[in-house]
Amino acid sequence: MKICIVSDSHDRGPLLATAIEIAKAEGAEAVIHCGDLIGTNTLKASLKLGLPIHAVHGNNLGDPVAIARLACHSEGLLHYHGNDATIELGGRRIFITHYPHIGRAFACTGEHELVCCGHSHVPEIHQEPNVKGGKTWLVNPGTVAGLGAPEATWCMGDLATMHFEIRILPR
Repeated sequence: MKICIVSDSHDRGPLLATAIEIAKAEGAEAVIHCGDLIGTNTLKASLKLGLPIHAVHGNNLGDPVAIARLACHSEGLLHYHGNDATIELGGRRIFITHYPHIGRAFACTGEHELVCCGHSHVPEIHQEPNVKGGKTWLVNPGTVAGLGAPEATWCMGDLATMHFEIRILPR
């Protein structure tokens, strides 16, 4: 199963929708958003693309009540999890948070095969050693809005092969 991993869209709906549209064209079946959505307008164009979106808060909440309301009326496409979430996609156990330090801590537990985070606006993909003697993938897609960063970035992931690739969004 291929997935699109994004973060820190900061109310830049067209950029978010572009990343999701590219990912969908390449076979993505779901989206993970690691926080800082801001408002419902950020999501409207993305929801029209028809992929389920799993999202968490972040530190720039905007209007979480309106986003939760949108989730209730999204016909199951928007899953707004709150501060963090453990989900299963493609047979993989995934933890989603906004903060890299929390992501690293959860990766170290070995309870998840993939941990996704954001906040830093710096893309990063690596395997974190865990207490079970293995390694957990830790993915930060950077910022799909390109704010405070040289480029707008997102991540394409393949859960079957556990291959993750940072992509640059044309602006």
